[in-house]
Amino acid sequence: LGMFSELKFPVPWGHVAAKAWGPSEGHPVLCLHGWLDNANSFDKLIPLLPRDCYYVAMDFSGHGLSSHRPAGSPYHFLDYVSDVRRVAAALQWRRFTLMGHSMGKKTSLNAQPLFLIYCFISPQFSFLYPEMVDKLILLENLGILLASEDTEEWLKSKRMVIDRLLSLEANQQTPKARSPEAALQRLLEANRHLTAEGGAILLQRGATETPAG
Repeated sequence: LGMFSELKFPVPWGHVAAKAWGPSEGHPVLCLHGWLDNANSFDKLIPLLPRDCYYVAMDFSGHGLSSHRPAGSPYHFLDYVSDVRRVAAALQWRRFTLMGHSMGKKTSLNAQPLFLIYCFISPQFSFLYPEMVDKLILLENLGILLASEDTEEWLKSKRMVIDRLLSLEANQQTPKARSPEAALQRLLEANRHLTAEGGAILLQRGATETPAG
């Protein structure tokens, strides 16, 4: 298990990098690193673990060898949960073990305690997609806390956001070229409150002319 291979998974802003140990047919284990770390966090741990598993340690976006998100884009916890979902889909893993590491330490910013809990992503993913996680292994984690009355609504809304996003990405198509008349008709069908004059005004700035239409 000292030997590893490098992996890359395409995402809309570039790629998510990962490194893998063990037989690809082994039991799948996805490893999530901590705050400002990268997949190398697991270099010393993986050789000590069972050899019949396939360990994939991913670099979160903006970490390690993974692409940064576009300048000005935030790095929210739910975005990292989406990254985990993307990698699982690319690996075609329907059910796997999730192992997350958090720095779990307290530091200070302007004398105020600041908890940076990267392993928070592992419980979030397991909470949102319990059918995909057979075991959850947490290293230095504080867990996830939700008021009981918020749980169902949180699950429903967050999972819907991720699923819709990945569905849109998976079904990306080359934009169709249309005649100006057909483009206007399409716009009016999708926005029935628009008049033809209003739609034509919007299309002046909202459409790009190409040789095909």
